[in-house]
Amino acid sequence: MTDNDMTGDDMTGPRVRHLRVVVEAADYAEAVRFYRDVLGMDEEAAFAGEADDRVAILLAGSASLEIASPRHREIIDDIEAGGQPSPRIRLAFEVDDAAAVTRDLADAGATVVAEPVLTPWQSLNARLDAPAGLQVTVYQELESREEREARDGFATDADRP
Repeated sequence: MTDNDMTGDDMTGPRVRHLRVVVEAADYAEAVRFYRDVLGMDEEAAFAGEADDRVAILLAGSASLEIASPRHREIIDDIEAGGQPSPRIRLAFEVDDAAAVTRDLADAGATVVAEPVLTPWQSLNARLDAPAGLQVTVYQELESREEREARDGFATDADRP
């Protein structure tokens, strides 16, 4: 049993089944247009109430929560954005073509913080300021997960001495 398994008589498997990041957007229509129509996130559901009560739930493939130490954030900022500090929370989207998506997002109103750069872990990463006050990274994996995990430094805390 791993740390992610539930315990108890009738419950097994991961306790968390899905990650949803909830963001308030002052310009709701622009944020939906940008993330749904330009970035290409499929709309799973949308709800509308009275007046300006609106929400759209956009799918982003699988989700993960990346927890970074302050030093790791600094290293990533150095590599990915020339040392420009990122906010405490930043979204990262894996895409098939980081350069093309960066151009599309910039054409749609995002501000490019850093053009695509090759990282030491063999991904092509770009950083942008996007609607809804979010800073985003778009990244393209250039190696398989197995190839990346074979590189020095890739290990879980359980694997470290």
